[in-house]
Amino acid sequence: MYGELILFSGNANPSLSKKICQRLGQPLAPAKVGRFSDGEIRVELESNVRGRDVFLIQSSCAPSNDNLMELLIMAEACKRSSAGRITAVMPYFGYARQDRKVAPRAPITAKLVASLIQAAGIERVLTMDLHAGQIQGFFDIPVDNLYAQPLLYQYIRDNWVTSDPSQTVIVSPDAGGVERARSYAKRLRCGLAIIDKRRSGPNEAEVMHIIGDVKDKVAIIVDDMVDTAGTLTRGGKAVADHGAKKVYAAATHPVLSGSAVGRLTESAFERVVVADTIPLQPPAVACQKIDQLSMASLFAEAVRAIHFNDSISRLFLPDIDE
Repeated sequence: MYGELILFSGNANPSLSKKICQRLGQPLAPAKVGRFSDGEIRVELESNVRGRDVFLIQSSCAPSNDNLMELLIMAEACKRSSAGRITAVMPYFGYARQDRKVAPRAPITAKLVASLIQAAGIERVLTMDLHAGQIQGFFDIPVDNLYAQPLLYQYIRDNWVTSDPSQTVIVSPDAGGVERARSYAKRLRCGLAIIDKRRSGPNEAEVMHIIGDVKDKVAIIVDDMVDTAGTLTRGGKAVADHGAKKVYAAATHPVLSGSAVGRLTESAFERVVVADTIPLQPPAVACQKIDQLSMASLFAEAVRAIHFNDSISRLFLPDIDE
């Protein structure tokens, strides 16, 4: 058993950090995380961490490099201040899409990030919806990969699924997301469809056809993230063109880079729900089609379980019979 629980936050997502602390009934420990005049990151912990169970809440979202360095430097400060244990709470794990060699001389950047995290003295990682589950194997320390599905599932069931579930269909945006979509469909007792597409280049996707019946049904596309929103919006258009009467989307990480918000605004979607693993920037906040659902309850329960050495497996998936 480690010492008293203490939580710090970087600048990546202070809103989520505060919500997690509120759920835990624990104050967010004060720390100065800023910049020197030359742009280098300056960290000063303003609470004693000696022997304590430290949790550093920091997504490595944009600006990815700055936020990752904040996390590493905060961990270094805790390590040199004799913290009992350091856990990184990373709601969004950046560089996760670079998880394998895609060309002869390409790096596996996700593995490099894992090595940097461990070198900084972090002894455990808590994250959500890793883009590739095998990234957990890049670490030699425990990695707890939570799923947003329990809360997204409840939101979808309460807001989008009709009284007759057979009139709703869950849609996977590609073959790689079939397992995720099947899980939603099974729990919601809905139909399942798959969008068959072929990529013509980076961040480009051409929708070919839809496997499954969406005509005159409520279609819900589920994915792990929304980046440029090109794939998602084309998928939404394809589903609408195939006769869906309403089209929705649910995704965990709202990366929303480039023209993503504009694409979603002009898309066929009625609404798009995302998690708060990444904070929404002003253009997205103003978008009437985007709703954000907080994951604070899941992370708070996971932090509490880790601190008290309890199982967190109960947080992974909702009861299929509920």
